[in-house]
Amino acid sequence: MGAAVRGGTRSSAKPQAKSPASKAARGGRPVAAAYAPAKLRAGAGAGLDPKLTLIVAGGVLVIGAAVALFSGDRPQTLVHGAESGLAGRFAGLGFRVGALHVQGASAMAQPDIVRASGIYKDQPILGVDLTELRQRILAVGWVKEARVVRLLPDTIVIAVTERPTLAVWQHQGATHVVDAEGKVIPEADPGRFPDLPMVVGDGAAENAAAILPLVRARPRLMERLEALVRVDDRRWDLRMKDGGLIQLPAVGEDSALIQLDQLDQRSRLLELGFARIDLRDPEAVAVRPRDNTPAATVVGGA
Repeated sequence: MGAAVRGGTRSSAKPQAKSPASKAARGGRPVAAAYAPAKLRAGAGAGLDPKLTLIVAGGVLVIGAAVALFSGDRPQTLVHGAESGLAGRFAGLGFRVGALHVQGASAMAQPDIVRASGIYKDQPILGVDLTELRQRILAVGWVKEARVVRLLPDTIVIAVTERPTLAVWQHQGATHVVDAEGKVIPEADPGRFPDLPMVVGDGAAENAAAILPLVRARPRLMERLEALVRVDDRRWDLRMKDGGLIQLPAVGEDSALIQLDQLDQRSRLLELGFARIDLRDPEAVAVRPRDNTPAATVVGGA
């Protein structure tokens, strides 16, 4: 397999006469020593004499640099035209897209990444703008970081770091999948993530990463939890599947949940059920049982 060639814009600097293949066709950065053998191998695979392939490749670089230097006030138009023509000619020699590999993406994310890439089979591979390709990939909600590589003669590799899904956010009648930073992943279908916890309300997506580890550390609580509701973007209410409500304070959620653990160990509240547990006062825990008793039961702070 040929060496990786990274994309960018064509350099306006004239290549040195002694080493026509020593500068990248894009980006103006030095190319690894394996670049020339890669072109030789690619040319050989297309039925060309290896030396002739290297000479032609060097000629491509010289022509591109000359156009960039001497095209006056029309450099972009002429360079793009030269690139398109040369890429088309090389495509006829086998330099066209035959494979697209996506690395680091889940099965759900891959189709969206491939679609956004716009890469198609038999596309002239030298005509692929790697910088623009990377920007298209970064615009996909699944993608946190991306790197694209062109492997001559016929392969494009897209390597991504995917955003980990954290929760399903319900807000203003709509639901979205969000990552650990609270950013929405537009392409993710919430219905396909039944195991993600639900967070509700203004500020819930941005603050979910802080509260969820505390809740997940308590399996008895987590398995009975229906949703975490953000109240006034200050604190959380935990809504249980059986209709019960646990009110957490604006600060010190961990201490409040420790109080809940101790109360559950003594009274098995999570198992027996309750209407409401108010943990907002660190000095006392107020529990309203599952009946119509108007007064709450007050339990001394643990």
